[in-house]
Amino acid sequence: MAEVEVWRGSVEAWECDEMGHLNVGFYVAKSMEGLAGLAAELGMPRAFAPGAEATLLVREQHIRFLREARAGAPLSMTGGVLSLDEAEARFGFVLRHADGQIAASFQTVAAHTTARQGQAFPWPDRIRLRAEALASEAPAGAGPRSIGLAPVTTQASLVRADTLGLTSTGTGVVAAHDCDAFGRMRVEGFMQRLSAGVPHLFSGRRLGQDGEGRRVGGAAVEYRLIHHAWPRAGDRFTLRSGSAGGDARIRRLVHWLLDPLTGRPWGSAEAIAVSFDLDTRKLIELPPEELARANGAAIPGLGL
Repeated sequence: MAEVEVWRGSVEAWECDEMGHLNVGFYVAKSMEGLAGLAAELGMPRAFAPGAEATLLVREQHIRFLREARAGAPLSMTGGVLSLDEAEARFGFVLRHADGQIAASFQTVAAHTTARQGQAFPWPDRIRLRAEALASEAPAGAGPRSIGLAPVTTQASLVRADTLGLTSTGTGVVAAHDCDAFGRMRVEGFMQRLSAGVPHLFSGRRLGQDGEGRRVGGAAVEYRLIHHAWPRAGDRFTLRSGSAGGDARIRRLVHWLLDPLTGRPWGSAEAIAVSFDLDTRKLIELPPEELARANGAAIPGLGL
């Protein structure tokens, strides 16, 4: 493996959510800083600067959350190239705690594009040579587990969301401060909107006590996010979400970020969610009656 360190920092208290750990949106934000660091190693040190001619445009991300990170935790990230084709690459990133344990792993598919138009074009030879030197593999046990990486023809549309009765979990507009140097909504903005919408999907039941008196919360352990188009400042969005089923340990959730004007998707995401004891920080299983209720609300076949 030829991983290089691409980010180092820690968890700020304001980056943590009501579960007491680093919010998923900030995981993605840190992975984007890591992508900028890896771009520099590839010979594109100003790929995300306002004057850039070429950049890396994220198409999708797969994330495994393996060990939670709480306020004050020191973290570092390494990155490498998992694969490279004519104009796209799959990059791998590993976020580690100070003791070396993996907090999260990322596989980020990004295209080599013109900075403002987002038009893909081939990698130059100099970058291909650097990519060979940075060739890497996903760590054992940190790759996809419950969500596959097969190509997707999206199901997402406003008409289909209405037909399926997906829950409205977010509505809003993209602000200028939500956008990157090229005017597109920042990658982490998608995940941040999903995270903010989840309480609506669970109707306030994400935090509470179970029948045994335990304080119970929820968390995501795996995500796949696909970017279909890029909203810009002033563009509106609506977020629709639903459950695709699960078992006593996991729930499979699907989110569609949609353009309410055209009905087409900005992005779609699949998540594996779990319940956990907020005191022991361990996963717990749903009791039979709660599992039956959750499965009764599931939409068979719901996907990206």
